[in-house]
Amino acid sequence: MCVRVLRECLCGDDELLSRYTDYFEEAFSGVAFPWVKMFKDAPLSTLIDVPLSHIPDSVYGTTRNWLDMPPVELEDFSAFVLRAFDQILLDLEAQQGGGDSKSQVGMLVALAIVLRCKPEALVPVLPILRESPKYQGHDKLPVTVWMLAQASKSNDLCLGLYSWSHNLLPLVTVSSKKRCYIPQSMDLILQFVEEILSRPRAPAILVDGALREGEPLIPLTSFEILVRLAFPAPDARVESTARVEAIYPLLKDVALSPDMPGGSNAGKQMFTFSLRSARKGIVTGNPVLAEEATSIAVWCVMESVDCFEHWDILYRENLEASVALLKELLGQRMFFRKLSTSPSDTLTVNQTMESFRRKNKKAIAEGGSNRSLYKEADKYCTLISWRISRGDDGGFRMTPINVLVLAAVGASVGVAVGAATFGAATLGAVDVAVGALGATVGAAAVGALIASFH
Repeated sequence: MCVRVLRECLCGDDELLSRYTDYFEEAFSGVAFPWVKMFKDAPLSTLIDVPLSHIPDSVYGTTRNWLDMPPVELEDFSAFVLRAFDQILLDLEAQQGGGDSKSQVGMLVALAIVLRCKPEALVPVLPILRESPKYQGHDKLPVTVWMLAQASKSNDLCLGLYSWSHNLLPLVTVSSKKRCYIPQSMDLILQFVEEILSRPRAPAILVDGALREGEPLIPLTSFEILVRLAFPAPDARVESTARVEAIYPLLKDVALSPDMPGGSNAGKQMFTFSLRSARKGIVTGNPVLAEEATSIAVWCVMESVDCFEHWDILYRENLEASVALLKELLGQRMFFRKLSTSPSDTLTVNQTMESFRRKNKKAIAEGGSNRSLYKEADKYCTLISWRISRGDDGGFRMTPINVLVLAAVGASVGVAVGAATFGAATLGAVDVAVGALGATVGAAAVGALIASFH
């Protein structure tokens, strides 16, 4: 009986969505359902299936088939989603004083079915929910999470993560006066993403689908928030920190997509964030943040050589992080292997190292509190250039740049402490062979090696 009435109600061509809504509102007009209390108290695992868990499969199936038929366009569904959400929020506000509401149960059902059948209708609505003040506030968060969860329940995991990172995660930033962190909100927001990540094959689906119509599932601004939540200062850890730590590795894999939109500029922005975060971790005594941010910076420079030129601009103001990054690059064999296949990239990196060394020499000569850091940085710059000159297979390639590098190495060895400077203990991270070379021949032999190539 219910299915037949529904089909008759939806068979017309005019104002179909309005008649669709009217049907459910009338059908549930006499149903007492404490939906306002539900949004306050129920966990997302319960919330996500209400009220559709009470709808007969025959009704749901008939509605789903109708929604797949023309002439209703996607933008009509999006307009319906926003209109329905507005009505639910108005009723929620009216019911905040207590008591149950019967007026919006049918609208909840109608909205849930549309979002599950047409999840893409939510996408145009997301920016409006982010930007309009009337949708802000922690009292509205449970209803917002419920609505986004209906769309993600359609098995569109990418849309679910997209809506979470664009609309929910930004709500927990502590830097905004309008949006501030509170434990209850954080719990609900984490429940949302944890439910998505627990789905079968979620890692493969999300990493492979790291872009949605050219947009990242996790934009840089949201990834910055995620890093701050996952790697707080030791004395700033809260109950939710461990939960963020658990989901961070997978979300990082999604955020650091090789197909990151924005090309070189996006890579530079990510690099800037990672280098500054690494410095913050070092100077504030947060080694876990420093280590993680350095690893992100390594990924950036390995993905795009343009980051080296950008690094040259950031070098002085992020000296502590630059030293850590230079040291880390020395152990990245894949980095040198990739360079060996690209003469233009090799030239860019070598030019950057030479620029660093000029800055180092000037700072060392001027003295100052950072003198030791510049010395350490200069050592790593020299060794990186040396490794590039040798090639990934250990063979030596004589080029004009290599001659200059060898001359610099020879001079550095001779002026410092001679052969002992190249001991295996010092250069073990680079190559035992290089240590043996320094220990055996010192500066004079390096000079002779240069002369032998003339």
